[in-house]
Amino acid sequence: MTALTIRAVDLHYGAAQALRNVTIECRPGRITAVLGRNGVGKSSTLRAITGINSVSAGDIVFDAEALKKSPPYKRARMGLGYVPQGREIFPLLTVKENLETGYAGLKRADRHIPETIFTLFPVLKSMLGRRGGDLSGGQQQQLAIGRALVTRPKVLVLDEPTEGIQPSIIKDIGRALQFLRDDMGMTILLVEQYLDFCREIADDIYVMDRGEIQHSGPASDLDLPEVRRHLMV
Repeated sequence: MTALTIRAVDLHYGAAQALRNVTIECRPGRITAVLGRNGVGKSSTLRAITGINSVSAGDIVFDAEALKKSPPYKRARMGLGYVPQGREIFPLLTVKENLETGYAGLKRADRHIPETIFTLFPVLKSMLGRRGGDLSGGQQQQLAIGRALVTRPKVLVLDEPTEGIQPSIIKDIGRALQFLRDDMGMTILLVEQYLDFCREIADDIYVMDRGEIQHSGPASDLDLPEVRRHLMV
């Protein structure tokens, strides 16, 4: 059984078609990466999955349930965690308050910050009282991932988590995602342009170009010339 399936999805912005017959399968306990250049439909795919934009055709099935027209908050309550591009933390709230915004869909008994978040990102624990806007870009990315983990996701979806991040923190994020997969059995879907990052942590890859999936296979396929051709600027 797949944890998340995107099946023959089309998505339009008005008259413009952003996605065309996109099919992606995210298998349980694996990291799936969607790669492609800017503007090929990667973020649109995640916006369809999270319900931010409605699909024009096709199905999205999460945990064996068709999402259909389910709004984003219902998908979050079902266990779909989302880390948006650009992080979108609340700059005037403290780190602790940013993490607590993940409580919204939780039962009262679950409204606490899992210690795992501080194990993965120790810097957050030392900065709980600082405002989110005072953190570096890399620290904000760690905070955005931590906020998503507060929601207790079954599937974690990330939109370009390495964008604008210094190399040392990229390694920290990679180790965190591998821990979530290997030790916690979490299913992870990310879209990326950073090939080495995906080669290191991903199990399965999909390559997009012009709103369509051009290739799918194991992460080792990133070394194939026909795959790299779709990723060249």
